[in-house]
Amino acid sequence: MTTSLPRPAQHAPPRRRDAVRADVLASLVVFLVAVPLSLGIALASGAPLMAGLIAAVVGGVVVGLLGGSPLQVSGPAAGLTVVVAELVSRFGWQTTCLITAGAGLLQIAFGCARIARFSQAIPPAVLHGMLAGIGITIALAQLHVVLGGSPPTGAPGALAELPAQVAQARPDAVLIGAATVALLLLWPRLPRRARVLPGALVAVGTATALALLMPGAPRVDLPGNLLEAIELPTLLPDLPWAGIAGGMLTIALIASVESLLSAVAVDRLQSDAGRWAPRANADRELIGQGAANTISGVLGGLPVTGVIVRSATNVESGARTRASTVLHGGWIAVFGIALVGVVELIPLAALAGLLVVVGLQLVKPADLRAARSHGELVVYLGTVAGVLLLNLLEGVAIGLVLAGLVMLRRAARARVRIVEPDGAEPWRVIVEGTLSFLSVPALSRTLATVPAGAPVRVELVVDYLDHTAFDHLDAWTARRRASGAEVVVTEPGARVQGDRPRHGYATWSQWQMTPGQEVDHTPHAPLLAGVAAYHSDAAEMIRPTLEKLAHGQAPKGLLLCCADSRVQPNLITRSGPGDLFTVQNVGNLVAGTSMRAALHYATEVLRVPLIAVCGHSGCGAMRGLLDGAQQPGDPLGDWLASGAPSLEALRAGHPVGKAALAAGYGEVEALAMVNVAQQLAALRAHGVDAALLGLFFDIPTARVLVLDEEAQEFRRPV
Repeated sequence: MTTSLPRPAQHAPPRRRDAVRADVLASLVVFLVAVPLSLGIALASGAPLMAGLIAAVVGGVVVGLLGGSPLQVSGPAAGLTVVVAELVSRFGWQTTCLITAGAGLLQIAFGCARIARFSQAIPPAVLHGMLAGIGITIALAQLHVVLGGSPPTGAPGALAELPAQVAQARPDAVLIGAATVALLLLWPRLPRRARVLPGALVAVGTATALALLMPGAPRVDLPGNLLEAIELPTLLPDLPWAGIAGGMLTIALIASVESLLSAVAVDRLQSDAGRWAPRANADRELIGQGAANTISGVLGGLPVTGVIVRSATNVESGARTRASTVLHGGWIAVFGIALVGVVELIPLAALAGLLVVVGLQLVKPADLRAARSHGELVVYLGTVAGVLLLNLLEGVAIGLVLAGLVMLRRAARARVRIVEPDGAEPWRVIVEGTLSFLSVPALSRTLATVPAGAPVRVELVVDYLDHTAFDHLDAWTARRRASGAEVVVTEPGARVQGDRPRHGYATWSQWQMTPGQEVDHTPHAPLLAGVAAYHSDAAEMIRPTLEKLAHGQAPKGLLLCCADSRVQPNLITRSGPGDLFTVQNVGNLVAGTSMRAALHYATEVLRVPLIAVCGHSGCGAMRGLLDGAQQPGDPLGDWLASGAPSLEALRAGHPVGKAALAAGYGEVEALAMVNVAQQLAALRAHGVDAALLGLFFDIPTARVLVLDEEAQEFRRPV
């Protein structure tokens, strides 16, 4: 059996006719989103408004043709607005274009040197803090435009001047800006069927219509069309090249990281949507982004990055190939050349209102919660403060320094805490992290709080224990035991205890039995021993996760698998609490009231995006079907009757069964594979609104195979 499956079964390449139609429709939707955003970002950057459209055209066409993420849409992005505004203020527009072109050349060099993987080393707290700082800066500056004024430079200045701006606000600008913001916030709350057009287009279009009743409202003023706006950068001998080189590096780094993160998100969106697409090539993506920035800078455009808002719109609109990205750039070019008069009807307050919302959307509560849960809140807040009070580059530098200090603190110090007993249980001292000499004072203080003579269990959940800490703990343990107190020191993370495996993937019989020990033959003994080991080794470690899940669940999918004791859903999918809504029955059949209830709850209440069906080798239910056990008259026979269509399909020459037999599998395994395909067909007949996936667990090899429905065979996933 071949093992070259690039993607799971439902991710089949689209037919050419379907792809062309889907790409054209998606490109039109993305075009409608991109135009107002590109104009607004140019406005916030202090650049000529047409520079935003130039960058959008170049990003769509050049990155669309050369980039490594086919469905990612590139163009001017809010994440670089503050940087560009600072460069324009410091060097002027033409020199900023030169910096953009130079940044593009650096990105091409990054791609050729294959250093894209190093971008993953930037802590998420730093990146999210940077984006939040940029978002707040944009929102504060554009709020002045919504009030009828001009955007100040920098967040502190914008905040300081805000009271005066409020006092002299223009009613027409406030009304237009408020209408834009209200529509943008209201639009996502409407039913999907009512949201035919993108919210940004509706908001700006409505505000433009409203502005027709207010002739004095400030509007977009363009010097000409897109072709006339093309302006080549100027090379002057007395330019401050040190500052220019710093600007090139700044734009290259930020644009590269943002584009690569956006590409990863696009891959995930395609996978969640159950669509086929080749995975992003990070190095090729950098080369494509670099080529676009070089060309955009030469033509007088803004810097280009991958933009998640437009990319998500592209995927959600059904795009199949890179043609949708290229076409959207073409539509923008036509618009910028032939429909300039329409652009000049747009009021500046509408674009500013759009940017206020876009800026605030960069400040995500989920990012703040994630930073807090990972102990990196100081890194996030430090980065935000640095970007707001200083500038973007210094803010990121502050974030990286703080991240390094947090890492050093974690590496050098352990977390020591004590849990008082509940009833007859012993006192527990839990030590987590790196237990070195630096943590001995904290360890000593905590151990001193344990009452004399009380039993105590010291749990070392540590990745390193140095000699000083070991010596201190060993001496304390010896003193306690000499006084008659019971002391137990455990290492919950260990996989081996003595000569026997300890928990992990071992069975009860493997880790509960020591050669020569007396065996407890009572039926409940192994289960209760397992529960006790769970409390000793795992409960405390998993408690923080379960606390977050205590008030609800949001599983990533429903997994239907056999009730066979050898099939462990969480083990073969490496999933944890809250990941999978699991249903197990004899033969993994889509049948019975219980299964229908679970299916309804998973799809209608939990809204799971994926349903997977998993069969396995040596399945007793499939053997029973082959032996005729599906005859009515007993509970098992009545149940197996639901699997009769799978047996009929195998005997009729189902291609999945043929492929299994040709690959050397037995008849039971072939029927189990056909049964998975038949249950997927049954789910489709139920009209489930979720992606579907077929799996097969080959017990002797411990391999999980994936059903390729186009090839009609099971293959190893890549």
